[in-house]
Amino acid sequence: MTTATLPARNAVPTAHTWDLSSLFADDAAWEVDFKLQDEAIATYETYRGRLGESAATLAEALRFDSDFDRRAERLGIYAFLKSTEDQADSTYQALKSRYQNQAVRASQAASYMRPELLAIEDQRMQELMADEALAPFRLQLERLIRYRPHTLSDREERLLAMQGEMASAAGNAFRQLNDADLKFGELTDHEGRKMELSHATFAQFLISPDRDVRRKAFEQYYEQFSGHENTLAATLCGSIQSDVYYARARNYNSSLEAALFPDNVPQSVYDNLITAVRDSLPAVHQYLDVRRRKMGLDDLHHYDTYVPILRDVKKHHTWDQAVEVILQSLEPLGSEYCGVLEEGLRGRWSDRYPNRGKQSGAFSCGSFDGDPFILMNFKEEVLNDVFTLTHEAGHSMHSWHSARSQPFEYYNYTIFVAEVASTFNEQLLADHLIKNAANDTERAYLINNELDSIRATVVRQTMFAEFEKRTHEMAEAGEPLTVQSMRATYRELLDAYFGPEFVVDDVLELECFRIPHFYRAFYVYKYATGLSAAVALSRRVLDGGEQELADYLRFLSAGCSKDPLDLLKDAGVDMTAPEPVATTLKRFADLTKELDQLI
Repeated sequence: MTTATLPARNAVPTAHTWDLSSLFADDAAWEVDFKLQDEAIATYETYRGRLGESAATLAEALRFDSDFDRRAERLGIYAFLKSTEDQADSTYQALKSRYQNQAVRASQAASYMRPELLAIEDQRMQELMADEALAPFRLQLERLIRYRPHTLSDREERLLAMQGEMASAAGNAFRQLNDADLKFGELTDHEGRKMELSHATFAQFLISPDRDVRRKAFEQYYEQFSGHENTLAATLCGSIQSDVYYARARNYNSSLEAALFPDNVPQSVYDNLITAVRDSLPAVHQYLDVRRRKMGLDDLHHYDTYVPILRDVKKHHTWDQAVEVILQSLEPLGSEYCGVLEEGLRGRWSDRYPNRGKQSGAFSCGSFDGDPFILMNFKEEVLNDVFTLTHEAGHSMHSWHSARSQPFEYYNYTIFVAEVASTFNEQLLADHLIKNAANDTERAYLINNELDSIRATVVRQTMFAEFEKRTHEMAEAGEPLTVQSMRATYRELLDAYFGPEFVVDDVLELECFRIPHFYRAFYVYKYATGLSAAVALSRRVLDGGEQELADYLRFLSAGCSKDPLDLLKDAGVDMTAPEPVATTLKRFADLTKELDQLI
């Protein structure tokens, strides 16, 4: 019997990989720009002490800084994307490291700008900003002034800038351990094939109709995390302590406040999300009970929550078939949107399939000058991978629209609104598939998938968000973050979110050590708020007319030209109110009842 293994990177067909030439033709071209960028760092010093002398000088300095950042974006994204192709390839790990070192040195050189600008008296700053020469940077300066209470002296800012590489050490160590060093061995699937167990194939095993295969995959996967739990706890603790340190250094009341400040999002939005989901947990527990009953199980474990309830319904999509159904679902967004996306997905925006050493998961990486690239680990038998592809396509089209409608300074939308564009696409795909179901069985299958999507995006991510909030509060209170304390905290959340009838295996507590997003604290709540906004906006577009579509496309083109909550209000949804989250969770409860009746 042969063993199915992942191909080496050099064995992957070129047509299945992304084409990074919109960034750089090759490594040699990258090296030329890297050297020029290195030489440009010294120019920052020529503006030191001069930013307040005139509007013309300040405009010149800001233009230099913006152009430098634009070139840095291309360099950094190319190095990052190449490093994800095979994380055991030291060539591109070194390239990324060189870029990061350069970025830190540039940050050090520019570190005087913020405190120098904030030292300019308010009246003088208003005079400067009134000058037409600074019109392109007026919003940028207004946002900078908000940071006055959280900006330190020139010398202190330089010291913080010098800590950049050190501060990322915990996250880098986790990624190398998680993506390159952890080996999960092999496993026989329900068809008797031996396969390599990896991050990419773990999800594939969890949708196996054979419960014993699912259980073995779950136990074998977490065995590796159990064997490294102390190291993983140390890296996560290091990341949390870094967040707390920087928040305190910059005079925020908490690391959560520091994380929400850039988007100008009140903490009530974060807390209200947790409260709303907590209030709706009985509906989640009801769904899990429906799943247990319909699967004919005496008890329900975590490894039973991903496999479709209706096992005889199989959905298989080749890459081209996935692209086709995605484009059909997105027809309400118009011909330009679909035409551009089709060219990108059938062309080489995306790195499509798993290979040995490739970064796990999926992401979209847009830039001002390059194509909006998508990393996938696409598996034809996993319906969720079709949803993942349309999710990442939503990000990429958001980047495409913003880069063509905004100047570089305001094109790069925030993560808060990014998750709206991506989950909006998922909503349109779900709506399309459910409406076009061939029969009640297929409709139930698709409703099951939609329920799992809401549970994963709203409920699960809110559980993650609550874990982040609790662990950061523990660190801020001086409580030790150990293997035991973090596992105990996570266990409390597992028990609450999954309910009293769910069997929480002890090793599931280790999940808190394997979530990459925890190294970008207070990010995951945006998935939940994003889906809630997307549900509201998708209904608005599907049930509306030209104006509603125009509002949404204008939102995609707005970049960061307004604060996130204001952009969403313009598009038609108010995230400071409880209705969007409550509406999404009511939809979850209604779909659960329909599923119970259908099967």
